[in-house]
Amino acid sequence: NKVNDYKQYRENNIRENYRKLTRLLIFKGLTITTMESATSGQIASLITDTEGSSAVLKGAFVTYCNEAKIMQGVPAEIIDKYTVYSKETAGAMAKACRKAYANIGIGVTGTMGNVDPANPDSSIPGQVYFAIDIDGDVEAYYVEITVQPTRLACKLAVAEEIYEELVKRLA
Repeated sequence: NKVNDYKQYRENNIRENYRKLTRLLIFKGLTITTMESATSGQIASLITDTEGSSAVLKGAFVTYCNEAKIMQGVPAEIIDKYTVYSKETAGAMAKACRKAYANIGIGVTGTMGNVDPANPDSSIPGQVYFAIDIDGDVEAYYVEITVQPTRLACKLAVAEEIYEELVKRLA
């Protein structure tokens, strides 16, 4: 668990990091996919901003509600037992999308700017859970993102946290 109180997230740096990541995946011959809730497709979008990304990303899922996550393979029991905002749900999301498309699956769930009216008891703004599944080896993470000026800035901050953990695992 880490809280990033004073961390500066810079959009240009984040975009450049994802260009490097996409090129690295192309070079290594690896494929990646995402099942995104809190970031609603931002990670997949950052990956596909680089030319040649179709070699690494065949498809991805935006699963903004629990039903969508379940329809794409996240066991309802996991959401019921741990809540949608949990490392366990993020792990199940990463696993489900990886099985569908790729070597690497990223699952992201959490609360961005405001409390989720569908899950008010478990939704705390800034709390984000994500998981990275590399060929069946799932690692789950929890981060707290400090208040950002916009929803896009929140998504980019989460994208940077995911990038940092993924490159450690690919090294």
